[in-house]
Amino acid sequence: MKHWPRLHDSYLASVVLGGVLMAWGVLLGLDLVLAFAGEMGDVGKGAYTVNHAIAATGLTIPSRAYGLFPTAAVIGMLMGLGQLAATSELTALRALGLSRVRLGTSVTLALSVLTVLMVINGETLAPWGDDRSQAIRSVRHKEMVVSKYSGMWAREGDMFLNARGGEEKQRGTERWLELRGVRMFEFDSAGRLRSIATVDMAEHRAGYWLLHGVERTVFGTRSVQRAKVAQERWDSKLDESALASGVTRPGNMGSAELRASIDYRKRNGLESADFENVYWGRWFYPLNVLALCLAAMPFAFGSLRSGGYGKRVFIGMVFALGFWVSQLIFSKLAGIYRFDFRIAYAMPPLLMLGISFLLFRRRSS
Repeated sequence: MKHWPRLHDSYLASVVLGGVLMAWGVLLGLDLVLAFAGEMGDVGKGAYTVNHAIAATGLTIPSRAYGLFPTAAVIGMLMGLGQLAATSELTALRALGLSRVRLGTSVTLALSVLTVLMVINGETLAPWGDDRSQAIRSVRHKEMVVSKYSGMWAREGDMFLNARGGEEKQRGTERWLELRGVRMFEFDSAGRLRSIATVDMAEHRAGYWLLHGVERTVFGTRSVQRAKVAQERWDSKLDESALASGVTRPGNMGSAELRASIDYRKRNGLESADFENVYWGRWFYPLNVLALCLAAMPFAFGSLRSGGYGKRVFIGMVFALGFWVSQLIFSKLAGIYRFDFRIAYAMPPLLMLGISFLLFRRRSS
């Protein structure tokens, strides 16, 4: 009898994961078809071809899979457990002495494996794929330019920087950021303009910027001084991650880049709510998936016994939609009323877990 629990765990895991993978595949397939149709509308613009459209769409598969997984998890779980309930296999498992909590634990452990893989994917393959996909869509030099920037403003302490354009470049393993048409405005502690500098080109290196063609005007109390230098080093914490945050959607950045952008914005008194929203959403992602599935699980022990796939999919979609709507509301409230995003992201899963606990108790009584 010691081997029965392991056998039950394997069987439940195979059924649930099979349902999740099937639902996941359908949702991902539909999403990719719609995305590819949108990319086809750009074919013929510049050097953009059908092959570019295929590559640009394919590279977004990791990020699309990451975003669709919570919905696929709850639908697939309900489909798998609902099928077991319809064939009375769940009843048979309970007759062997396995409680609903024990069965729920087995399902949760199975889903945890995919959740961990998705968390890793969200920090590695997904940002990389989005970056490469964006590079394919951009108009760029064949061997060097990776992505383009334009019309950027940034702040570092009392220094404000504006660049008309720029490119992120790569040669071999070396990667750097070049900005062109740079203007730098320096202010004193009282808010008075101290100097203005125009820079032909600024290159970011490890820990500093290399400024080329610098022409600086310094405003004194009763004088104005001008100076030109061919090259100048600017030691600054402002890096390409901070600049990229001004033109890159936070959702396409990894957690490390998000954290760096948040620190940079807070250090310079800039708005960081959008970045904090995405950052804490990443951290609460595993809890959201498991809480959503646990909240929907009680339906598999009763109301799905006589229902078909349509009913299971409908209930799964209702739970997923309700969960994401509640999370959206709490995150928007956090941005409006300036309370911690961790509280906003903790409330929906806690509510779902509370609902799950009450439903489990009711069905167990």
